[in-house]
Formats: sequence, C-alpha cells, structure tokens
Amino acid sequence: MFKIPTKFPELSFYYHYKHNPERGVRDYAYEIIGLGFHSEDDCRPEDSCLVIYRPLYVEARPYRASLQLGIPTTDLRPVDMFTENVVKDGQTLPRFQKITDQNIIDQLRIAKKEMYG
Repeated sequence: MFKIPTKFPELSFYYHYKHNPERGVRDYAYEIIGLGFHSEDDCRPEDSCLVIYRPLYVEARPYRASLQLGIPTTDLRPVDMFTENVVKDGQTLPRFQKITDQNIIDQLRIAKKEMYG
C-alpha cells in the first residue's frame, strides 16, 4: 500500500549530527532535493518513503561516485530515520538539523553551484 508520509523535512540545507564547525561550513552539510517512494509494494514499510539529498562536501562517497561514474548520484535515507533523534556524547539531538543562518546558507549555495553547476 502506497503511504504518503505525514512528517517529512522541507527542501533546504541541513547539517548531519556529525558536523564539526571547526572543519568549515561544508562539513557534513547536505541539501534535500526531494522525496522518493519505493516502487515495490512488498518493501518494509519504513523504507517506502525516502529522503533524497546530496552532500555539499567533496569527501562524501556519493559525490565521489558521481565524479567516477559521470552521472549524478545522491544519498537516500528513510524519512523516519532522517527525522529521528540520535544520542551523541550522552546528548539527544536531531540526526539532521535544518540550517537557518542565512550567511551559512549563502555559502552552501556557492558550494552547491561549484559541485553541481
């Protein structure tokens, strides 16, 4: 059964919880570009809707793969996993945090243009 999610992240820029500001604004930075739906009815329900996002740092595996393959590649993650909380160093925080600082967003837009045109 095709299920439309009630909770999903908006199209924007996000930091993964592993982001370290000391390594620059691009460290573990991502742009959400859409949602995808599994094409098979018998997939696990938690895998039926996926966040489609791309890295904004050149060390990321999907970006390196796109260079090697010569075609665009993206990251995919189930919506529930993308929006869940994780525990890091005893602190509970979002797995992905929306970036709201306009200065950082402007810098990531430049990175996006450099990496993806």
